Amino acid sequence: MSGSAAPGNQTVTITLDGADRSTTLPLLAGTVGPSVADIRKLYNDLGIFTFDPGYGGTAACESKITYIDGDEGILLHRGYPIEQLAENSTFLEVAYLLLNGELPNAGERHDFEQGVIRHTMLHEQLRSFYNGFRRDAHPMAVMCGVVGAMSAFYHDSLDINDPHHRKISAFRLIAKLPTIAAWAYKYSIGQPFIYPRNDRGYAENFLYMMNAVPTEDYKVSPILTRAMDRILILHADHEQNASTSTVRLAGSTGANPFACIAAGIASLWGPAHGGANEAVLKMLAEIGSVKNIPDFISKVKDKNSNVRLMGFGHRVYKNYDPRAKIMQRTCHEVLGELGIKDDPLLELAAELERIALHDEYFVARKLYPNVDFYSGIILKAMGFPTSMFTVLFAVARTVGWISQWKEMIEDPAQRIGRPRQIYTGPARREFVELADRT
Repeated sequence: MSGSAAPGNQTVTITLDGADRSTTLPLLAGTVGPSVADIRKLYNDLGIFTFDPGYGGTAACESKITYIDGDEGILLHRGYPIEQLAENSTFLEVAYLLLNGELPNAGERHDFEQGVIRHTMLHEQLRSFYNGFRRDAHPMAVMCGVVGAMSAFYHDSLDINDPHHRKISAFRLIAKLPTIAAWAYKYSIGQPFIYPRNDRGYAENFLYMMNAVPTEDYKVSPILTRAMDRILILHADHEQNASTSTVRLAGSTGANPFACIAAGIASLWGPAHGGANEAVLKMLAEIGSVKNIPDFISKVKDKNSNVRLMGFGHRVYKNYDPRAKIMQRTCHEVLGELGIKDDPLLELAAELERIALHDEYFVARKLYPNVDFYSGIILKAMGFPTSMFTVLFAVARTVGWISQWKEMIEDPAQRIGRPRQIYTGPARREFVELADRT
């Protein structure tokens, strides 16, 4: 049995009506959060399964990495509040924390950063791999293909049962994703690939590869670098979301880490997951002006209009998304650095936020701004095309994915994922010859 017994060794008893059978299930307790009924013997004892579409009430694993309290608006990485990490840490330091469980000391931080830096270049034959894509291919399609292909180029670290191989694979994925992402962008606009520079920090290197050209020097703004680093931190991990669950499910089969991360990227590509910040920009563009907001809000409240308020509300958070507050401040810093004043998108966003936080309709439904609300505005201001928004998300989330994958592989209680179902198709029937079918 994984997990620890709930306080007082509490249990849950389930009785099957009419069958004169019952079973007692232990309650497990985490460090914080609600107790969890261990239902693993439910089928053997009573011959029934549980039904939980979307797994909203089911814990599929035990994890020490990330904790979310959606009602209170709390996000902790290894116990550290996201606000403190975003304010005081760096992305690679958070990556070390997620992978290893503790913040690094000075020596550990240096060694980890050097380990990442030594793996930022891509195998040179991958340059020609990009040529197999159409020029107008979506960058996420390129990301799925290239990351999946990494197992063919780096097959010297595919033994998932070897701790050293897992470490090298983690370094390679964290280090190479910015290069893969930047090259996908450069390929789409017909510019030469820019190689990474080991004398630059992680976020700075990514911005350099995205924006530099061989014909002139390019200096990355420290304020934009810090903003990018903070964006990466805020998206590094978010517990058992759809893409992370996909990585764990793929990993439970013993698939190599590159294949698992490619599966996570494919899951993230969905507009309900990684494409939400792009949807916010589209919504703001459709509203057009602050004067049009009242009419838009009326349509949002109309159940028959199918108009949605994008960037508000969250599957988990029923309070203000703690990442949104940090992103709001970062948004003002970026626009100030770029000299963007009286930005109509920001003006629209601020008014929408004000209405959502005070209008009883939205307050009663707990539709608070989430992290996607401001991130799209920031990335647009920094020159990222909307097609790159989800790619950037993948660069950041790779750290969480590989940390969750590593934890799963090292968990002796982990089994291959195999959800159950309620079958609602035809019962057994006999085959009918073609001539006899009506």
